[in-house]
Amino acid sequence: MRLLYSLAIRCYSGAIALASLFGNKKAASWWKGRKHQWDNLKSFNINDNWLWIHVSSLGEFEQGLPLIEKLRQNYPDHKLLLTFFSPSGYESKKNLQLVDKVAYMPSDTLVNAKKLIKNFNIKAAFFVKYDFWFNYMSVLKKNDIPLYYISTLLRPNQYFFKPYAFWFRKQLNNVSHYFVQNEETANLLKSIGIERYTITGDTRFDRVYQIAQQSQSFPEIGNFINGRQCIIAGSSWPSDEKFLIPFLKKLPDNYCLIIAPHDISDSHIKQITSQLNDYQLYTELYPDRKNQVLIINTIGILKKIYKYARFAYVGGGFMSSIHNTQEALVFGCPVIIGPKYHKFVEAVDLVEKGGMFSVNNQEEFDEIFEKLINDENFYNKASGICQDYIQLSIGATEKVVKKLRI
Repeated sequence: MRLLYSLAIRCYSGAIALASLFGNKKAASWWKGRKHQWDNLKSFNINDNWLWIHVSSLGEFEQGLPLIEKLRQNYPDHKLLLTFFSPSGYESKKNLQLVDKVAYMPSDTLVNAKKLIKNFNIKAAFFVKYDFWFNYMSVLKKNDIPLYYISTLLRPNQYFFKPYAFWFRKQLNNVSHYFVQNEETANLLKSIGIERYTITGDTRFDRVYQIAQQSQSFPEIGNFINGRQCIIAGSSWPSDEKFLIPFLKKLPDNYCLIIAPHDISDSHIKQITSQLNDYQLYTELYPDRKNQVLIINTIGILKKIYKYARFAYVGGGFMSSIHNTQEALVFGCPVIIGPKYHKFVEAVDLVEKGGMFSVNNQEEFDEIFEKLINDENFYNKASGICQDYIQLSIGATEKVVKKLRI
């Protein structure tokens, strides 16, 4: 079975290479980045001790960052290797000063796994969430290198729990310890005979809480809001904006809306502005104008400006899945989302508790917006639920660090 798996990995890499030849930009970045990967993964002083942290992309990096900071603090005599699977993650963090080396993770073949282990004197490895690479897991186990999974989240419909997946389930035993997000994941591991787990919650809460505590001010946004109540629509897509924009007709005069689209291309920004009469762009703000809508047409500030929101709408739930809600929740903002949210523990929990609200159509969208605007008791209750949830969720990183044996 391992032979078939390794063959599939090689075919996958070949398919990406082929896609890059036909103009797929993401595939081209993936292939180009790995073309000379071993130049970036040269052998080092054999006396150096390394801790290896692997993340898939930027989302998982944010989950892993609190742990990386703790490892740097608690193990100053160890060097840190950070690897990414995705080009977007690597390109964004390739110059990160917090670690000693940032690199692409070579494809999951036995040859690559053995070579990486040989090049670095790795004392422990940390994989974030659920990036399962079975050849690496096997080689780490055979070399007696502890492997920890951080913020792991499993679901009953994943292939591990299918009748035909015995070999894949067996690979999960190569992990030294799982730090899992919820009780369901713990029970799933227990159902296949794995009891090396600790329920810690999601380390990303520690990251967003840290951001909130250090949050900078944006005077230009404060001037735009100008004493009004503010709703922020973060990471929106056209499927979200088709509900947002019609609601503007019902928005009270003492409210304003900030839209931070996921896609800030000129074509998408024009698609939004063509439906509006009363708006400004963030890059062209006029302090003496009091418009109803502000469009954030730049990246990198959304998670820092949720502090200005009375409540928030987080997009993606009418496509494949919602985007990050934690960044809004950490400021005590009730959050509205689309129907596709069940992959996220906090969304499932808070929809049930009443701090987050899922909508399916314009009628439901308008109803919950109007209730959060007009019903002060309803709003305060929802906000309190979010604040309590955050306070109970922070501290996952500390729980992980206390159990490490390096």
